[in-house]
Amino acid sequence: MGMSRAMTGDGGRSRAMTGDGAHPDRTSPDVARHRLSSPVCWLAALSALSATSMLRAQETQLSESAQRGKVVYDKWCMECHGETGAGDGAAAAFMLPRPRDFTRASYQIRTTASGELPTDADMRQIIDNGMPGTAMPAWGTKLGEGERNDLVAYLKSFSTFFEADAPTPIEMGRQPGRSAEGLAEGRATFEKLECFKCHGDAGSGNGPSGPTLRDDWDFPIRAADLTQSWTFNGGSTVGDIYRRLRTGLDGTPMPSFSDVIDAQVITDEQLWRVAQYVRSLSPEEPPRPRDVVRARLVTGPLPDGPADSAWDGVEQYYIPLVGQIIQKPRWFAPIVEAVWVQAVHDGSTLALRVTWHDRSSSPDPEWDEWLAAMAAAATDVDGPLDAVQGPDRLTIQFPGRLSGDVERPYFLGGDRQRPVYLWRWSSAPDALDEGAGAGFGRFTPRGEGGQVTHQARYDEGRWQLQLTRPLSSSDSTRAPSFAPGILVPIAFFAADGSNGESEARGAISAWYGLYLDVPTPPRVFVLPVVAMVLTAGFGVFVVWRAQRRESGRSTSEES
Repeated sequence: MGMSRAMTGDGGRSRAMTGDGAHPDRTSPDVARHRLSSPVCWLAALSALSATSMLRAQETQLSESAQRGKVVYDKWCMECHGETGAGDGAAAAFMLPRPRDFTRASYQIRTTASGELPTDADMRQIIDNGMPGTAMPAWGTKLGEGERNDLVAYLKSFSTFFEADAPTPIEMGRQPGRSAEGLAEGRATFEKLECFKCHGDAGSGNGPSGPTLRDDWDFPIRAADLTQSWTFNGGSTVGDIYRRLRTGLDGTPMPSFSDVIDAQVITDEQLWRVAQYVRSLSPEEPPRPRDVVRARLVTGPLPDGPADSAWDGVEQYYIPLVGQIIQKPRWFAPIVEAVWVQAVHDGSTLALRVTWHDRSSSPDPEWDEWLAAMAAAATDVDGPLDAVQGPDRLTIQFPGRLSGDVERPYFLGGDRQRPVYLWRWSSAPDALDEGAGAGFGRFTPRGEGGQVTHQARYDEGRWQLQLTRPLSSSDSTRAPSFAPGILVPIAFFAADGSNGESEARGAISAWYGLYLDVPTPPRVFVLPVVAMVLTAGFGVFVVWRAQRRESGRSTSEES
């Protein structure tokens, strides 16, 4: 999504500052009179009055439904989309993609042809279900049906384009049956249409065009990661994906392929096959976070690296991350949205494998253009981004001391009263620091005596990092010991260097738990066998007694 720029060249600060850098309230009376008498000021004042007059005139012309919708919009939508619907609300500067500019009547999610208006049902779908991957939430459970219908009526009042005849949805063909051959054809058509240029060979959103992608308002925009269907705009079913292929996403580089069908370059069935292939790149069900990561006890050797096939049979745990917006410099546009964690131990050593999606292995010169675009788009967020790419980063955090206390340390680096134990990895150079944190940005490396080893691997738009450490700490004053059967709090921080992220700007998780399986005691295996023997013996005894009684009764009757 995009919007027209509401920020000035300095990131919007000129709205609150005078030309000499002073606050308007501190400007001298002479300077103030001079500015008020300038033609520019008078034009600005007239423009403001004109906009206010237009809003009032618009309100008097609204239908009853739209008037009710305006009440809903002003309460729930205006902060992002702005008073006039231009996508320039107070929160807009902190969002990428930007909120929708309703005055342009350019909508991504539609059942109508590329460049056409959406239907009322299309608009309701977005209001009801939100836009995954953006800041637009789902309102289906928050607002009543009448409120959502009224909101549609009000949104349409922002553009005169809606005064034309109602748009007509395009006709969709029938989905063919799914098969291995069909998926192979979908993959071949995916390549024929050159979808990999944006989405990458494996669909991870890391195609060669990725660093250059912009929306129609010149903001940087990411190609969808096709391996994470739960983040798709407009839905994740095969039918949803097919509609996006047919209609395109107006305002973005994603085109419509209807004209390719009309030109007989491909058939409608082949486009359905592409939709089926794209859906096959993601799991059937979206991942669900769980509170506890289980480290399975293994009897054989631990995996010897992140690419070891031994990890294939180890359960993955999905841990979502969100932008670090707690302490400055905050970050509202993180690239890494989740990590997948796997864990095993052999009774003496713990091995973790953490996997996360990242479109670049930073620093990467091909992504310099992307960083420059991000720096221009995010200038209002607590100062400028670094002009040079940094490394990719992953930090894993534990309490500095493990005890029965249910209170966790401060999840953002701990503090002096409750320090944290940290593993900090960076990609350039490929290195791991083990140490202690006593607050945000306060890290003390352990130096000599560190026990954590690591191996990192980057392939097809994702990092895999294996970390290994003995369960027992060689110095309990500097690092906790891990014991089977004890829940160990664990948290994560990730940063993408090519996105301008750093030790402070990145994505963070809440506290989760790491549980190391305990060895199974022998009685777990012995007791069921004993119970079975006793049960069988009791059954034999009951049958024997019953047979004796029956035999005695028969003898008595004969006599």
